[in-house]
Amino acid sequence: MPGKMLTDDHEIQQILLGAVRVAVVGASHKPQRPSHQTMAYLLQQGYQVVPVNPAGGEILGQPVARSLREIQRRVDIVDVFRNPGELQPTLVDEALAVGAKLLWLQDGVIREDIARLAIERGLLVVMDDCIKRRHAHLDYCEIPSRGDNR
Repeated sequence: MPGKMLTDDHEIQQILLGAVRVAVVGASHKPQRPSHQTMAYLLQQGYQVVPVNPAGGEILGQPVARSLREIQRRVDIVDVFRNPGELQPTLVDEALAVGAKLLWLQDGVIREDIARLAIERGLLVVMDDCIKRRHAHLDYCEIPSRGDNR
């Protein structure tokens, strides 16, 4: 399946409804940070969340992977909270290696080259948008169980 940039609410809703596990790259231990707040929201919504931060440890009761390469289970969405200048093309390879279907670059994370590479390699991409805001904005009638162990 070819990748593409997603902007349509319905397409994004379908991806969010079908997703079970989200890796949050740049997850913060600090409650005031958007990545921490988004992670808390996703957990409240029933998603399995894997925080990714080189510092390791635990965030919101979830063990932190130091990199995407450390994640041993399939991830549906890689949600990126990083300075755009710090992103490397290897992010795309790592997202594919964990089985991600969607690379989500949060508000202010704009990297056309990374997005283009991800699309060329078959990933769906959302760029410069907030997964928490999008999820809260969309009309969800029923959220399927996210408790499977993929």
